[in-house]
Amino acid sequence: MSATTRRPAAARRLAPLVTVGALLALPVLSGCTDNTRSANDGPSADPRALTVSASDTDCAVSGTQAPSGKLTFTVTNSGSKINEFYLLAGDGLRIVGEVENIGPGITRDLVLTAPAGSYFTACKPGMVGDGIRAPFTVAESGQAGATDANDGELVAAANANYASYVRDQTDQLLSKTEEFAAAYEAGDDAKARALYPVARTHWERIETVAESFGDLDPKMDLREADLEQGQRWTGWHRIEKDLWPQRAKGYKALSAAQRATFADDLVKNTKTLHARTRDMTFTVDQIANGSRGLLDEVATGKVTGEEEYWSRTDLYDFQANVDGARIGFEGLRPILASRDKALDTQLDARFSDLQTLLDQQKSGDGFKSYDAVSKSDIKALSDAVNALAEPLSKLTAAVS
Repeated sequence: MSATTRRPAAARRLAPLVTVGALLALPVLSGCTDNTRSANDGPSADPRALTVSASDTDCAVSGTQAPSGKLTFTVTNSGSKINEFYLLAGDGLRIVGEVENIGPGITRDLVLTAPAGSYFTACKPGMVGDGIRAPFTVAESGQAGATDANDGELVAAANANYASYVRDQTDQLLSKTEEFAAAYEAGDDAKARALYPVARTHWERIETVAESFGDLDPKMDLREADLEQGQRWTGWHRIEKDLWPQRAKGYKALSAAQRATFADDLVKNTKTLHARTRDMTFTVDQIANGSRGLLDEVATGKVTGEEEYWSRTDLYDFQANVDGARIGFEGLRPILASRDKALDTQLDARFSDLQTLLDQQKSGDGFKSYDAVSKSDIKALSDAVNALAEPLSKLTAAVS
């Protein structure tokens, strides 16, 4: 695959409707659950159950408003292109929830808890452009919509523990990024190459949280293949190419001044991400959706070997995404076990199966280069991801 091939995942985020400063509002993690009905079934009697017909030219939502609480958007792709569906905050930038990679004729659900406020719905046919958007209103209903009151202590513990986990990972991300940037600026390429996948591990473990800040994600994690015409390329992968230019024909190495510019920019944006996560809080549907979103990242970028095109360190990212998904799941297990023991047992087994395969790809303290992974092993990893994705897609509905 060439470096200019666009990845099939929703890596290129929707452009904002407006320019905003630092977003202090809580980003809700993305994700989806298995469908239970088609968008062609017509409107539901439940005002919180909406259908979406996503074609190549239209994004027809069955309603323009809903009561606050747990909402379900059943999205059917009636077009010929792979599609995505988003619920965006009123600023048009922050992603409240998303369901990705909806193939033609496929139906998938987005389940989330939405408080009263103004939003936008958006479909993104072909996974390019700004998306087909429309205003959407959530009216105050007095219903919190998340979990049974009898589970209050378990819910509070799960939410608090995940918030602590996110803060810990961003602490480590900032520390390792500063160390990586210093080595890169100093011209110590061997040290910078060694630190690159280690630092990125902390990004990948909370990738759905980081991506929910639509102004930061393109600056920090955009791949060259996903650049829009005229867009300035910055962040991890710009530096990655400079450290591993072997696959780039006629590549001209960055100057010391250019290195300093890109390294300083990466550290600055990491500090911004770090600051925004200090007071974040989460709900069980956000955690569950985040787990599914992280596994989607594995399926659409890591197992294909597209994410780390230059360094070939994809397995580090693969493991980190799985780590983050597993942490989210494990934090919700006390709630899930009391509601759907069979699903709890199935998810535990599928995570274990996938980890066994990943362990076989380890080399020393890290992982093999992705180029050294056999096609049969890649197929086995892909199959294990798919086997986990199906039950994981049911987690949000089970715990919300």
